[in-house]
Amino acid sequence: MAVRPARGVLSLSFDDIPMSAWTEAGPVLAQHGVQATYYVCGGLAGGRNLDLPQFETEHLQALHAAGHEVGCHTYEHASVLRLSPTELAASLERNARWVSERLDGYRMTTFAYPFGDCALEAKPVIAGRFDLGRGVRDGINAGRADRANLQAIGLESRRLPGYDLEALVQQTADSRGWLIAYGHDVSDRPTPYGCTVEDLDRLIRLARAADLDIAPVGEAWGRMGG
Repeated sequence: MAVRPARGVLSLSFDDIPMSAWTEAGPVLAQHGVQATYYVCGGLAGGRNLDLPQFETEHLQALHAAGHEVGCHTYEHASVLRLSPTELAASLERNARWVSERLDGYRMTTFAYPFGDCALEAKPVIAGRFDLGRGVRDGINAGRADRANLQAIGLESRRLPGYDLEALVQQTADSRGWLIAYGHDVSDRPTPYGCTVEDLDRLIRLARAADLDIAPVGEAWGRMGG
């Protein structure tokens, strides 16, 4: 697909939806007046993942009501490497029904691969059902990008030290590209897959200083004519 926004874009996203991705990150997003994309697995609701409490249905409904996008992450948080195309399609359909029943018929239009795993036989399934699929390959989407496996950077404590965020944000602005960041939990002591409130706040402030547009994944794609 072509990536040609009027100006550089940042999209923030959270996978799995640990409870803190809403209770801690939600107020930061509200303070800045920005929306994010939350990639949900219905099968994780009310449970634990990485020994962290996951979202409850009321959290999902609250973030949806606040204007955030809800995207698909399979129903059971399954790697597509272990699912046949038929099994993957069944998982996506189950997740779609689960979300629709709780969000008044809401239809998810974007997808993120659990664990970042992508497979050639899975991509046609994703491309046929969703506008976009997001992976975890490091980089900025600029010029042309793979619609079924968009690049992103990890808003994660294990990855952040390896990034020059100022340079990435400026490169996004200069190239009129699309920078997508993904994370999980948000706390003072995040897992290797999460970040702190300060990390999230810093990235938003850097994007604003560089005059990036900030929008959820699906909305950003729509602004580009998708």
